[in-house]
Amino acid sequence: MNPTVEAPPSASDAEAAAAIAAVSAYLDEERATLAAAAAAASADEETWDGEKWRFAGRLAATDGRGGRRVPDGAPTDAWSAAGRADRF
Repeated sequence: MNPTVEAPPSASDAEAAAAIAAVSAYLDEERATLAAAAAAASADEETWDGEKWRFAGRLAATDGRGGRRVPDGAPTDAWSAAGRADRF
């Protein structure tokens, strides 16, 4: 979203520039806050980073089938992923 910022017609050039600068700075700060919140939310999500091989080893130990790969789209909850292990 790129809002358009316009100064009132009665404002002098200096007043218009100051008003537009203030509003632009506020919008930039809001965008930065939203981006930081989105980054923090995505950082809290569980991932398989560093866990895939360990989980694949557990699956191989329980059913004797080795060499399976845990897909990126697999649920990160181990119980849910184990329930789908036949599809890996």
